[in-house]
Amino acid sequence: MGRPLMPTPQPLPEPTLRPTPAARHTSAAPPTSAAPPTSAAEGPLVDRFDRVHRDLRISLTDRCSLRCTYCMPEQGVPWLAKTTMLSTEELLRLAGVAVSLGITEVRLTGGEPLLRRDIVDVVAGIAAMEGVEGPIEVSMTTNALGLDKAAQALADAGLTRVNISLDTLRPETFRQMARRDRLDDTLVGIRAAAEAGLTPVKLNTVLLRDVNDHEAPALLAFALEHGYELRFIEQMPLDAGHTWHRESMITGEEILAWLRTAYELSPVPQRGSAPAERFFVDGGPATVGVIASVTSPFCGTCDRVRLTADGQLRNCLFAAGESDLRTPMRDGASDEELAQMFRMSIGAKLPGHGINEPGFLQPPRPMSAIGG
Repeated sequence: MGRPLMPTPQPLPEPTLRPTPAARHTSAAPPTSAAPPTSAAEGPLVDRFDRVHRDLRISLTDRCSLRCTYCMPEQGVPWLAKTTMLSTEELLRLAGVAVSLGITEVRLTGGEPLLRRDIVDVVAGIAAMEGVEGPIEVSMTTNALGLDKAAQALADAGLTRVNISLDTLRPETFRQMARRDRLDDTLVGIRAAAEAGLTPVKLNTVLLRDVNDHEAPALLAFALEHGYELRFIEQMPLDAGHTWHRESMITGEEILAWLRTAYELSPVPQRGSAPAERFFVDGGPATVGVIASVTSPFCGTCDRVRLTADGQLRNCLFAAGESDLRTPMRDGASDEELAQMFRMSIGAKLPGHGINEPGFLQPPRPMSAIGG
């Protein structure tokens, strides 16, 4: 696959970020609000490599109703303390600051965002915000468990679309991968999303070697039959058990090889900042995507920033440190001071995630505690 252009890595000063608990012995001190606040009117969130950040991913909870093998150990992980979690008011305030800085899309993630009881209120609050380009687009990444009961209310509140995890169509394989017997519930949730108009419904699939890799053509056939958009994602080193190994990961090229045993694929031009490289299936108009974060990174066009459920700002999915917004906000920081902290975090963003560099270390937080 073609590799997007990316700035040449160069030595950079250590960013001033608040370390996660497991990384405090190596990270620098937390930022302060001593610098004069920057007006939101001074322009969008741009880093030193001229990447404009328009996409905010907000994790609503670190809890999940599944225990997928590539994400969590079977017994789960210690959850974030309830007192550290952002309230609805706090979450909406930080989202509003981000919107004032040029964010145009907010993706709600987890853990599993549907486990948050105030999910409809969160969606409604963000959907009511007006950004620099008009109303904010609100989407969600979910495992779809319980979506059959919530889909219409979420759509009415302003949710526009969903990305749903679906790794297999075989009940026994679902039990093996998710450690829960919930395939039927997942499929019901997917249908409910489509019926509620949360379209295009996008399906996210992680292939594991000798587990579900042979299902790639069947999963694409399922998506094409029902009008869903399928995207395969390379397994990334973000599992809580730190069991990821490059040698066992199925690459984007392997995924495409599996698909080409049943379909003709041709590249879709003008990828932009999208994480998925898309391909027309049998001439189109239907497409399939491959997100090859490890073997074909797209850091050079990244426009994403992440806010964790406990109020920590992360300028990269694989960042070793994070900026604390919750503490200064609770201590009385103004919106302008919080906006400056957003700018400081983005200003410290590195040119790439470094997965393929010597000395790469997996982030202390797993994906379930970061948000996708």
